[in-house]
Amino acid sequence: MLSIKNLQKSYHGDIVLDNVSIELEAGEIVVIMGPSGCGKSTFIRCINNLVKADSGEIFFNDRAVHLANKNELQKIRLDIGFIFQHFNLVSRLNVKQNVAMGLIKKGLSIKQAYKKAYLALGDVKLRDKAEARVDKLSGGEKQRVGIARALVMEPELILMDEPTASLDPILVRDVLDIIESIVREKSNTSMIIVTHEVAFARRVADRVFFMDKGKFIESGKPDNVFDNPESWIGKKYKKIINYK
Repeated sequence: MLSIKNLQKSYHGDIVLDNVSIELEAGEIVVIMGPSGCGKSTFIRCINNLVKADSGEIFFNDRAVHLANKNELQKIRLDIGFIFQHFNLVSRLNVKQNVAMGLIKKGLSIKQAYKKAYLALGDVKLRDKAEARVDKLSGGEKQRVGIARALVMEPELILMDEPTASLDPILVRDVLDIIESIVREKSNTSMIIVTHEVAFARRVADRVFFMDKGKFIESGKPDNVFDNPESWIGKKYKKIINYK
């Protein structure tokens, strides 16, 4: 359902993505890990063209994302949910309106959109906050609104760019629990998750990819890459797991 071939991206002459390729099956959960600055966020943002790759091919359900014009890209993005590090909520709208916004743009009536928004907020345990202002929410609640906003569109693919990176440590567990429940319940939805959370990756991923200097340097099933790593990154993560 997703095929990425030979993706390249540079900024001011510095290579950020270096010939990156990946194939993702329908319903598969892939976790991408690696040191800060290795290209993870750039990679995931290239998938739906939030960042334009310099070269390479991106096919989503046989649609050429890398060749799509503005109108085509808008249609493709309706099937790709994106959960940001920094929430990207609209402060002038309340929680329910933030979640329903994409549905209204898609053509649903306000009544239909709000009904679906309430259901999505139930999935993230925030239905009681539907009328609240987003600037009154905690960081964890804001991220859960962001998750509901992605879920409500019923996308075939969800991209998560370090969804807990902006949260206080005490709030991280709540958001990870929500994401894990979504992974279990949305078995037909593919996901690519960029994270540093080792235990979470081990529980939810079908495959884990380690990235370094713009390249995937190791990949495999979680038990394999964490228990018997070959790359230096995998060995670092193994030490974290075994640290007492």
